[in-house]
Amino acid sequence: MRNIVFFLVFFFNAGYSNASSILIPMDESQSDHLKSYGIAYYLLENDVVIEWLLNYRGGSFLTPHLLSIEEELILRGVKYEILADGQVNQIRSQIGSPEVNMEIVQLEKAPKIAVYTPGGKQPWDDAVTLVLEYAEIPYDKVYDSAVVMGLLPEYDWLHLHHEDFTGQYGKFYANFRSYPWYKQQVAELEASAEGLGFNKVSELKLAVATNIKNFVIGGGFLFTMCSGTDSFDIGLSAHNTDICERMFDGDPSDPDCQNKLDFNNTFAFEDFTLVRDPLQYEYSNIDGTELRRRGLPETQAAKLDKFTLFEFSAKWDVVPTMLTQCHTDVVNGFMGQTTDFKKDFIKSNVLIMGESKQYNTARYIHGEMGQGTWTFYGGHDPEDYQHRVGDPPTDLELHPNSPGYRLILNNILFPAAKKKKRKT
Repeated sequence: MRNIVFFLVFFFNAGYSNASSILIPMDESQSDHLKSYGIAYYLLENDVVIEWLLNYRGGSFLTPHLLSIEEELILRGVKYEILADGQVNQIRSQIGSPEVNMEIVQLEKAPKIAVYTPGGKQPWDDAVTLVLEYAEIPYDKVYDSAVVMGLLPEYDWLHLHHEDFTGQYGKFYANFRSYPWYKQQVAELEASAEGLGFNKVSELKLAVATNIKNFVIGGGFLFTMCSGTDSFDIGLSAHNTDICERMFDGDPSDPDCQNKLDFNNTFAFEDFTLVRDPLQYEYSNIDGTELRRRGLPETQAAKLDKFTLFEFSAKWDVVPTMLTQCHTDVVNGFMGQTTDFKKDFIKSNVLIMGESKQYNTARYIHGEMGQGTWTFYGGHDPEDYQHRVGDPPTDLELHPNSPGYRLILNNILFPAAKKKKRKT
């Protein structure tokens, strides 16, 4: 019904004013950056084509000038400006100049979004679902059975909730094996694996990871954070061996599992070494978390921990430019089970879009796989420096201009862009 009303108002207001467009600024003047993405998605859902002005005032949006859009902007608390035809033409001329690092990208269709997440998880358990809820962007939840049954091609964009694709239950065994939630998680995953015809949870997770890889190869967009990054690649690399110890799958790991890892089967990482100790809260030496725990108190470490976004040519490298749109190029760091990625283990064809210079690590990386693309983003919550099990949820009402969360939402709008091949 809301969509019907929107279209009625759309046509009624078609000749509303001589002012031709609405600009949603995304620089420091914006009152709520995160809800601005929600507005953009809402318009795409209603078949309104909008323009993303890359590198213009922080990556602003340009929409038709309609009363219905103004009302929605006011309702959601998003700042906007009404522009006359002449002002719009001046902006287009400025962006079109070959000497200016700006570009206009047309956004045409709202991507259908899925979040791979187990049942019972709350939105605040994961930064992506949290910001989707805050920005009012709709999404479906899928999990192992849907992936194994081949339902992913129904979607354009997939996010992996903080998952362990190695079958080691997040390596929480040392600290949480006696906790009811841990025991319940193990029981539910074992029952799910058996119900879907797998002997072990690790075998189920490998099948899931393989189907997700095929989703990307077929043209899907994959985004994941924290342990959903390295554990995904580690799981894929271990498709010919057993890396799980007895407490995870009932039998010992393959003694030669390290040498049997297949780095040709991974997205981003290679030549890494597994952390095989089941009592150590780490999967491999890819992660840079421990670099932050060398003698500094948490408050001091948090102040020093920053990462820098690279600047790309908007006219030549449109994709990374879209993915790095922000009102700042220096973003506060934040930790997770996987905080960031040591550069020594990143494949040469992977694009680094954000780095922690202090630790010589990559925070934000991107690549292509077949017809699709993927983006890995280290850390758990951009507004909670060291999120721990049981910590209260982040209230995004207090962080409407979070640059760290903006990077997530850039990825959500990315599939809506009119396809434009990278220049060579």
